[in-house]
Amino acid sequence: MVESYRDLVAWRNAMEIVEAVYAATSRFPADEKFGLVSQLRRAAVSIPSALAEGHERASTREYSHYVSIAKGSLAEVETQVLIAQRLGYMESTTVDRLLSRCDEQGRLLRGLRKSLDNKLAATSPGRALAPRPSPR
Repeated sequence: MVESYRDLVAWRNAMEIVEAVYAATSRFPADEKFGLVSQLRRAAVSIPSALAEGHERASTREYSHYVSIAKGSLAEVETQVLIAQRLGYMESTTVDRLLSRCDEQGRLLRGLRKSLDNKLAATSPGRALAPRPSPR
């Protein structure tokens, strides 16, 4: 049983992504400190933070919303890792490891979101959740 956000596999994995991002960005050029380093670190930190905040919210619907926020932050991390690779700031092996962790995190977040949405549907008989519109 999940009693705390710290019990969530998704939260623990997200914390590992934060550590990996901090380690990888520590080797970026100094002139990126307030640019890509800062942006990438903030996006990574946002993933477990959103999961923690959502878990502590009063409703399942709010929790599901925060899982969605975590998914958005994960997409930011993936994009910024690829930018760092294109700029020559990250080696391919580091990129591959980070993207692999991100893929796993994506699966965990999709599973958590599905579970929460199923819980919402079960508590609202006859009122299935409408699909969420694409952000684009």
